[in-house]
Amino acid sequence: MTERTTFFDTRLDYLKGLGPQRAELLNKELHLFTAGDLIQYYPFRYEDRTRFYTIAELMESMPSAQVRGRLRDWHTEGEGPKKRLVGSFTDGTGTMDLVWFQGLSWLEKTLRRDGEYVAFGKPQEFQGKFSIVHPELDAIRPEAEPEATLSPVYNLTEKLRRRFVDNKVMAKAMRSLLEQAWPHISETLPASLIEKFRLVGKREAVWNIHLPQSPAWLRQAERRLKFEELFYNQLRLIANKLIQKEEHPGQVFTKTALLAHFYKTMLPFPLTGAQQRVLREIHKDCLTGRQMNRLLQGDVGSGKTIVAFITMLLAIDNGAQACLMAPTEILADQHYNGLKPFADAMGLNLGILTGSTKTKRRRVLHDELLTGRMHILVGTHALLEDIVQFRNLGLCIIDEQHRFGVAQRAKMWAKNPVVPPHILVMTATPIPRTLAMTLYGNLDISIIDEMPAGRKPIKTVHKYDKHRAEVFGFMRQQIELGRQVYVVYPLIEESETLDYKDLTDGFEGMQRAFPQPQYQVGILHGKMDPYSKDYEMTRFAKGEVNILVATTVIEVGVNVPNASVMVIESAERFGLSQLHQLRGRVGRGSDQSYCVLMTGYKLSADTKLRLETMVRTNNGFEIADVDLQLRGPGDLAGTQQSGLMDLRLADLAKDGPVLTAARESAQIILETDPQLILPEHAPIRNHIDAIGRTQSDWSRIS
Repeated sequence: MTERTTFFDTRLDYLKGLGPQRAELLNKELHLFTAGDLIQYYPFRYEDRTRFYTIAELMESMPSAQVRGRLRDWHTEGEGPKKRLVGSFTDGTGTMDLVWFQGLSWLEKTLRRDGEYVAFGKPQEFQGKFSIVHPELDAIRPEAEPEATLSPVYNLTEKLRRRFVDNKVMAKAMRSLLEQAWPHISETLPASLIEKFRLVGKREAVWNIHLPQSPAWLRQAERRLKFEELFYNQLRLIANKLIQKEEHPGQVFTKTALLAHFYKTMLPFPLTGAQQRVLREIHKDCLTGRQMNRLLQGDVGSGKTIVAFITMLLAIDNGAQACLMAPTEILADQHYNGLKPFADAMGLNLGILTGSTKTKRRRVLHDELLTGRMHILVGTHALLEDIVQFRNLGLCIIDEQHRFGVAQRAKMWAKNPVVPPHILVMTATPIPRTLAMTLYGNLDISIIDEMPAGRKPIKTVHKYDKHRAEVFGFMRQQIELGRQVYVVYPLIEESETLDYKDLTDGFEGMQRAFPQPQYQVGILHGKMDPYSKDYEMTRFAKGEVNILVATTVIEVGVNVPNASVMVIESAERFGLSQLHQLRGRVGRGSDQSYCVLMTGYKLSADTKLRLETMVRTNNGFEIADVDLQLRGPGDLAGTQQSGLMDLRLADLAKDGPVLTAARESAQIILETDPQLILPEHAPIRNHIDAIGRTQSDWSRIS
C-alpha cells in the first residue's frame, strides 16, 4: 500500500485529538470509521464569524451575530426545569443577557467575572432588551485579537451534542486531522485541467472546505471539489461506455431498401428535422459493427413511434428481427395498434405478447419467432421469459426504460447470445440535461426537440374550486363542438379510501352536472378488471362517451385525438412531471386543446411555482429543469439510480455548467488516452489505483 492509502485508512481512535470515546461515538452516530471518512464529512453550511457587531447594532431579524464584550456578573433565576443562569454582558454600547438552561454548575465554575469574551448566537429582544440563549462563548486571552472566520456547521445528532461533540469540537478535530493529513494529500487532477479551469490545489481545497480562510477561499474550494467529484463520476460512466462498445459487437445494417420504400411511398406525414437527425444518428450507430446503446428522449407527441418503426425496418432489411418492450399492457397495446397499419402496409408480420395472451396464441408466436416468420414483436415483461426465443434478434426497443431494472435489460440482450441486439431506449419523460448526463452517461443520447407540424400548443389555465361553474360551462361548450373531455383525480395509492371516495364522488357529481341522455360520462380506474377498463376506453375512443372521469391510469397509453380538454382535479397533489404527462393526453389532434388545473386555496410556494410553470410553458425539458430544482436529483432518479446520485458536494440542479465541463474533460482524456498511460495523466491513474486498494471510502472525495 502507498503511504497515502495507509494514512487515510487509519482508524479514528488512532488519530491525535480524537481519542477512543469520541471515535466510538462518530462510528455509531455518523458511520465514520477512518481518517478518509472524516475528512470527507463536509460541513453543510457555514456561520459567518467574519464580522463583530456591537450590542447597539443587534436586530431580532438577524439569524445569528457575534459580539465582543465583558461578562460583568451572573446569577440564577427560577426553579426546577425553569432554573436558568443569566449573565450580564456589556460592550460599551449597551448591555444584554446571556442565558443558559443546562450545565449551570459547570458554567459557574468556569466563567470569569469581568472576563472578556466573544458571544455568538441568535439575538432575541424582550421589552427593549436583547438576550442570547445558550450562546457559544469563547474567552479572549489578554492582548489577543479574536479570530474572524467562517465557522463550519456539521450535521450532528442529538446524542453527539449531549456528549459534548458539537461544531466547535468537530472543527478542532478537523483542524488536527488536516494538519496530520497535509503531507499525505496527493493531487488527483492533471495539471492541464487545473490550469485550464483555474482550480485551486487539492490540499488547499480540502483545508478550505472545512476551515475556510475567507468566503473567496470557500468558493474556490467548493468549485474545485465539485469539479473533481463530477469529473470522476463522468470518467467512470464514459469509460464503461467505451468498454461496452469495445466488448460488445453489433450487427451491421447496411441495406436500406425497405426503409427507403417506406420513406418515399408510405410515410403518412413529413418527418421533422429533429426526427431526421435522430434517424441519421441511429443509422450511423448501426454501421459501426458495435452494439448501439442509445437513449431517445422526446416529449409527449413528438413522434418517437415513427422513428422506432423506421429503425425496425432497418433491422428487418438486414435479415434481423425487432422487438419493442413496454412497462404496461395498456402501453404495449397502444404501440401494437399504432404500428399495425404500418406493418400491414409493408407486408410485415407484427405480433403482441403480454400477460393476457392465450396459451394457444403464445405457441404460434414462439414458433414464428424461432423460424423468423415473425418480424416484429411488441410486448411487456412477458418478452423476458426464457421460452421466448428469436431466430435473430437484431434490435430491442425499450419504452419508458426507467421502469425496467438493469437485470431485466441484460436478459433482453441475452436473447441473441452470438451478437447482442442493438438497444434503443425511449422515454417521454423529459430528463434535465444534467440528470441525463449522470443517469445515462453510459448511453449515447438523441433528443427529438421539435413537435410535428400542425400541432397547436395546449392552452393551460389554473382555476380555483370557486370557478367550477365556469369550468363546467366551458366543458359543455367544447362537447357541443364535438370534442371530448378527461377529468382526472389523484388516486395516489389504489388502497387509499379517501382518494377512491374523491373519484366516485367526482363521478357522481359529474353525472348530475352532465345528465343523461344528453351527455355520457364514463369512469376508469386501477381497481377495474382489464375487460372493464378496455370496454370504457374503447367507448371513449369511439366517441360514445363525452367525459371520462379517471385516475392517473390514463397517464400513459391513451391516444384519443378527439379529446381536447384535460381537467386535473386537486392539481396541487401532483408532481410537475405527472401534470405534464397528463396534459400530453390532449393536443393529439388538429383542434386547439386545453388543460385546466383545479386547486383549493391553500397552496405552498413550491405548488404555486409548479402551477405557474405549467401555465407558462409546454416545453417538457423546461418543466423538467424546474422539477429538478424543486425535488432534487434523488427523487427524480428513483431508488434504482440512487448510487449515481450519491454526490457529496455537487448539486445537479445548480451545477450544470460544472458537470458539462467535467464531462467534456473526461471525454477528451479518454479519447486521447483510453488507458491513461501518458505521464500527465498519472494523477488520475494513481487516484484510481488508490481507490481500488483502499478499504475506506476515500474515493468519495471525488
